[in-house]
Amino acid sequence: MLTLHLLFSHSLIPDQIEDAKSKLQITGFQALPIDLQKHFSHVPPDLEDLTEYVQPLKDWLLQHTKSGDFVLIHGDFGLVCHLANFCKQNALIPIYATTERKSIEIPQEDGSIVTQRIFKHTLFRKY
Repeated sequence: MLTLHLLFSHSLIPDQIEDAKSKLQITGFQALPIDLQKHFSHVPPDLEDLTEYVQPLKDWLLQHTKSGDFVLIHGDFGLVCHLANFCKQNALIPIYATTERKSIEIPQEDGSIVTQRIFKHTLFRKY
């Protein structure tokens, strides 16, 4: 039984859930508790060093994961680097989602253009 631990700021879409189950053999999904989700999603931009800031997230991972679990990480670049390295050092598999992106430009009667962006899940890739 493999779990996908979610360290990112939005919800999985149905395509991602299905992909995780079929390709990664995921049987369970675990999100961060609300307090840690806020901590993860609101990294202060003025911190020069994230070593102390990332510690509560590392502690949570140590308590809630087992060897071979997947951890989906997407967010502040520095925090992602810390967490992906930590996962690798602790026999966890850090991944991120890739998407196919399309842009549609829709001309308007007033001469302006409205751009619509479409993101479609493609696959999960290991860090």
